[in-house]
This record gives sequence, structure tokens and C-alpha cells, in this order.
Amino acid sequence: MSWFESLILGLVQGLTEFLPISSSAHLRLTAAFAGWHDPGAAFTAITQIGTEAAVLIYFRKDIVRIVSAWFRSLTNKRMRGDHDAQMGWLVIVGSIPIGVLGVTLKDQIEGPFRDLRLTATTLVVMGLVLGFADRLAARDETGGRHRAVKQRKSLRELNVKDGLVYGVCQAMALVPGVSRSGATISGGLLMGYTREAAARYSFLLAIPAVLASGTFELKDAAAEGHVSWGPTIFATVIAFVVGYAVIAWFMKFISSKSFMPFVYYRVLLGLLLFALVGTDVLSPHAGESAD
Repeated sequence: MSWFESLILGLVQGLTEFLPISSSAHLRLTAAFAGWHDPGAAFTAITQIGTEAAVLIYFRKDIVRIVSAWFRSLTNKRMRGDHDAQMGWLVIVGSIPIGVLGVTLKDQIEGPFRDLRLTATTLVVMGLVLGFADRLAARDETGGRHRAVKQRKSLRELNVKDGLVYGVCQAMALVPGVSRSGATISGGLLMGYTREAAARYSFLLAIPAVLASGTFELKDAAAEGHVSWGPTIFATVIAFVVGYAVIAWFMKFISSKSFMPFVYYRVLLGLLLFALVGTDVLSPHAGESAD
């Protein structure tokens, strides 16, 4: 991988990680359109450490409060009813599905799941799911004809069952094109949570999974020596800087705006990708390396 490729891919990772449009799909597509080798699941996982560092800094007050309360709840029974302590447990519970499936499906994630036809399908289907969930939330928040405004749930109402549902939604993002934030936000909206609550828990839930995945890939890469370390680290730093700016913008955006622009973008990109693969302009395995 060249330094120029790492610059572009780092920018793409930072720009798309937190938006509901799938960073893994965009990394895969950027490489395919540019005629580069697919950066692969290992590169994606390592550069996600950079974007996750942006989450740690942006939500640092929430994270310190949650971690502190969770540790205190281990020895202090009175703390176990504390919202922040419960949130710590719920993040752990919600991380179980992606942990199990990430290990079980490792070969598929690095192989068949990267087929561009599957990416196009998930872009369109999950885009439509996000659109439906967003319209449902908008109807509840504004009230429809002859309907009262429905109060949507905050994170204080999150329970173990909902946490597991969020976790299953996050695990779907192991397939490029699904989008971690898109799937978990859609799940949250369909369960009746506010846009802000769904997005906030989505970002917090991603921390253990992304850091564990990145550390795992780092260990394997160090042992096998198949990663261009300089360009990969450079891309990770770029992803961190850009990702932080995107989080700040996105959290403000969803406080007053709909997710529909992302829905239209996903569907159009998916249809374009179907057309390019269907007319042989792109191979469904474009850019994939032999290893």
C-alpha cells in the first residue's frame, strides 16, 4: 500500500465510520474504483482503532462516569441500581453477539462477505430499513393525523433484552454494506428510542467490539507480517482526526434532522454498484488480493 492510498483510505474511514452508510463498504469500493488491492478486513479493523479513539475522546465524560460506576458496582451493592453502572453491564451484554459471530465467521468476513454483489444488496436493503425506522420515529415525534405525539424512550429505559437486540444489530455490520451505526440506530429507532439515544448507545456499544477486533488483527498482523505498517498507522491517524470532526457534526445533525439523506445515498449507491457489476464494468471481486 502506498502513502497516497493510505491517505485516501484513512479519509474514507474517518468520513464514513460514524455515518449510517458503512465504512467497510466504502473502503472496499474506493479500492475497487481506484484499481487498488482490497485493503482487507485487517486494515479496516486496525484503522477503526483510530476512529474509536475519537469516540473515547468525544464521549470521555460519559465513558469515565460509566466505567467508574461499573467498577464500584462490583463491590458496592447499592451501586448496582445506578444508571451508569447498569449501562456498563448493558454495553458488555450488547457486545456478546458480535464477539461470538466475529470469531465464528472470521473466514467468511475476510472472504465471501467482501463480494461486491453482497455489498450492493446490504446497502439497499439496510438503507430501506433505516428509512422505515426513521419515518416511524418522525411519526411518533410529530404525531400523525388524528394521532397524539408518542414519547420515545431514552437510554435510562434501556434493558437487557433491548441491549441484546442492539448487539445483534451491531453484529450484522460484519457484512460490508450494513453499517454498524446504521444497523444499531435502525434497531434503536424500531424499538422506540429517540434518535439521539439510539446514536449515543450505538457509539458506546462499538467501543469494546472495535478495540477487541483491532487488537486481535494487530496481533495477527504482527505475527504474519503482511501489513504495511507505516501507511496503515498513517491512515489510522487520519481516520482519528477526521472521525472526531464527523462525530461532532453528526450528533448535532441528528438532533434536528432526518436520516433520509443517508437512506437515499445508500440506495442510489447500491443500485449503481449493481449496475456496474451487472454490466461487467466492475468485477464482484475487483481488487481482491490473492492472499
